[in-house]
Amino acid sequence: MEHPAGFIELHHTADWEIEVWAPDLPGLFEQAAIGMYALSGTHLYTEPRITRTFELTAEDTEGLLVKFLAELLFLGEQYGLAFDGFKLQIEAGSLRAQLHGAPMTEQNKEIKAVTYHKLAIQPGPRGLEARIVFDV
Repeated sequence: MEHPAGFIELHHTADWEIEVWAPDLPGLFEQAAIGMYALSGTHLYTEPRITRTFELTAEDTEGLLVKFLAELLFLGEQYGLAFDGFKLQIEAGSLRAQLHGAPMTEQNKEIKAVTYHKLAIQPGPRGLEARIVFDV
């Protein structure tokens, strides 16, 4: 039986690509973050636990997803933080995020950026679905 939310890595010649699905937008954004961390081999310390909150706006949902993942990349690069707990509220082009995580113990591969290449959030048989390409 397939899980109601998840991600899989897709073969891509130069970059990395994942497909994510979930029953709703907050779940889709969460799976995108989990998939991105899995691709980069990110692992967290168990302590100390930290919380970060932020708000983002964009003209469309795809733009909001790119900005969300880019913010996670920034927090990892600038402060060495990654997240495994997500409380997300998404409505009318805005996102409010409360994230729980910890400093990273390791990150095996670097993701340089989140791209708009092939990005479209669409309804599908598993709920909402999207493909995300990362520049590495």
